[in-house]
Amino acid sequence: MDAMHSLIVELGSRSYPIHIGVDLFPRIFASEDGDQGRRGLIVTNETIARLYLPEFLKAAASRPVDSLILPDGEQYKTLATLNQIYDKLMQDGYARDCYLIALGGGVIGDMTGFAAATYQRGIDFIQVPTTLLAQVDSSVGGKTAVNHPLGKNMIGAFHQPRAVWVDTKTLATLPERELSAGLAEVIKYGLLGDLDFFGWLEQNIEALIQRDATSLAYAIRRSCENKARIVAADERESGQRALLNLGHTFGHAIEATLGYGEWLHGEAVAAGMVMAAQLSVRLGWISEADCQRATDLIGRAGLPVAPPAGITPDRFLTAMGHDKKVLAGRLRLVLLKDLGEAVVTDEFDHAALQAVLEQNLS
Repeated sequence: MDAMHSLIVELGSRSYPIHIGVDLFPRIFASEDGDQGRRGLIVTNETIARLYLPEFLKAAASRPVDSLILPDGEQYKTLATLNQIYDKLMQDGYARDCYLIALGGGVIGDMTGFAAATYQRGIDFIQVPTTLLAQVDSSVGGKTAVNHPLGKNMIGAFHQPRAVWVDTKTLATLPERELSAGLAEVIKYGLLGDLDFFGWLEQNIEALIQRDATSLAYAIRRSCENKARIVAADERESGQRALLNLGHTFGHAIEATLGYGEWLHGEAVAAGMVMAAQLSVRLGWISEADCQRATDLIGRAGLPVAPPAGITPDRFLTAMGHDKKVLAGRLRLVLLKDLGEAVVTDEFDHAALQAVLEQNLS
């Protein structure tokens, strides 16, 4: 078998491994993660089921494992879809010692994790992310949620997985647009706290777009190492972990005003990171040249560098007000003190924010 790289998310009794490699499906069920003699339920979507569910079920052939196929898309990340998981578990009599396996992208991972967090007050689950965005971000850290029409991920829970298995061969079938969306989260790690990685990305972004296996494996590993370090220091986002939301308050506003699924999450985050950099320039924290470096890299990744037309500044600001980082009525943003150094703050000039919105939305 191909080499596998593993790292640990250090959370004491809730610590777990992230395994990164190729052709990992059989290893899941040869390991203690899938070898408990307990009932397991694979939750996936229609797209991934066609591509990988037969192979996954074959790998799990000697285990008491069943599957549930959900519709594909951010627009289905709802309480109604979540209920399909609960219905399956209850109708088929899954006991408290069962576990779930999330086989899919961020939507499947978030919904499966939330189901695991809440079914019979909490059961185990395993993340098997199949998109780049999920592999470098949403599968790691235990954030689980569904969307509400008024706000993204507003209904959720922290619930850490038992393990994360990143099989990079699934990226071979990933549509080009979704690959670029995942690169937004990769770039985020460079911008918020890893300047050396940002420089590496400037040199290697075309290799990532062309799906060079060595480059992708390195970018995934470096991203996971960055996220694991931050999650270990601040599991429940009381401080440092909020830095991982660079670009997300602006991005979530794009998603909420457009309608979930119109833009991919990574596309919205990409435009949001540019807006965060522009605001950082207006506050005098970074230079125009640094903002341009960030904008250029995001554009080279095939990502939007501005929000879509047709959203008014007032509507955008209202959507930002529904963000989870709002505390005591004050909007908090993740901004750049420097390239490779982000900060969470509610102390910014609101006139500067208004100017950025008018710059991008008028």
